[in-house]
Order: sequence, then structure tokens, then C-alpha cells
Amino acid sequence: MNLRKRAMGSPETHTSALNDILFILLLFFLIVSTLANPNVIKVFVPKAQNNTKAKQTVVVSINKDNQFFVGTKPVSPDSLQVTIERMVAKSDDAEPTVVVNGDSVSTIANFAVVLRATHALKLKTVLAVDKLK
Repeated sequence: MNLRKRAMGSPETHTSALNDILFILLLFFLIVSTLANPNVIKVFVPKAQNNTKAKQTVVVSINKDNQFFVGTKPVSPDSLQVTIERMVAKSDDAEPTVVVNGDSVSTIANFAVVLRATHALKLKTVLAVDKLK
């Protein structure tokens, strides 16, 4: 009778393919995150000669129905100044900038509402435009 104990092998997990999968997932999420835009309010901005780039501390959007949005949150024109002030207080920018994304069919009166609010807060305001071809 053969009563010798058999040598038990230690259980192993093969993780060589796991590194490749994790690298592909990391690459996928990095690409998707760069394509994601937090400003989901769809507006067609007017065209101009120069395309001004500014650091966007607060983004105010005005859609074709003349509704105001700070970021993606709808705001009434009366509470626009208070909402912008809160957003600027949350940011730690030395020179906060308000970028106005106005639809090309919205009226100049709506831009004036935003300009009055930012002027009262003494903030730099930039109008977003598309480059004229």
C-alpha cells in the first residue's frame, strides 16, 4: 500500500491579463472624462472676429427661451446676482471670471441683466462667441 502524502500544490491566480484590462479601462475613462462637458445647456453663441479664451469660474447660459442658467441650474433673473456670488465664493480663483453663453436669438436685455449682476459684484465678464469664418 502506498500511504505517502501527495504534495499539494498551492492555489495560484493568474493575473497577467488583469493588468491589460485595467490599463484599457483606465485609458477609456480618461478619454471619456475629457470629452464630457459640464455645460449641457445647448445654446448657439453669436459669431465674432476673435475667439476669446478665459478661465471659466462661473458660466451663465441664456437659452433661446430667455431662461437663465448658472452652470446647469436654472435661475431667475432676480436671484442671478446672489447665485453668482455663491459660486464665486466656492471657487478659490484669485481673479474670478463670469463667462456668458448666450443664444444668438436671445435679446440684449438678457445680457444686460447678467452684466448688471456681475458689475455689482465687480467681476470680470466675458461673452462666449464662435470664431467667424
